[in-house]
Amino acid sequence: MSMRGLRGATTALGNDKEEIWRAAREMVEEMMKRNSLQPEAIGAAIFSMTEDLTAGFPSTGVRGVPGFELVPLFDARQCAIEGSLARCIRVLLLVDTDKRQDELCHVYLGGAETLRPDLCKM
Repeated sequence: MSMRGLRGATTALGNDKEEIWRAAREMVEEMMKRNSLQPEAIGAAIFSMTEDLTAGFPSTGVRGVPGFELVPLFDARQCAIEGSLARCIRVLLLVDTDKRQDELCHVYLGGAETLRPDLCKM
């Protein structure tokens, strides 16, 4: 078993805490589903979001996902880069897995689908 980095990104429909929480939960749940992961396989989750999202922390929404009560979660602000995708939430999950890097399915939802069209879509 190896520690691997699993990426995800999504967009929130607006700067509302419920919408930020919903988008973050949906993204993480889809990452878990597509990669056949259980919460106990996650060493940590590092979230970031663009400066236009200020109403809530993505980690607060994900904390409500069953099994995530003990997963270390961390939130950060993304760099403000001119022309970058608005209302974007990103995550890096550090996971224990037997899968090779090329077998992982990184998840990009909503407007974030345009960020990495080269990565796995299911």
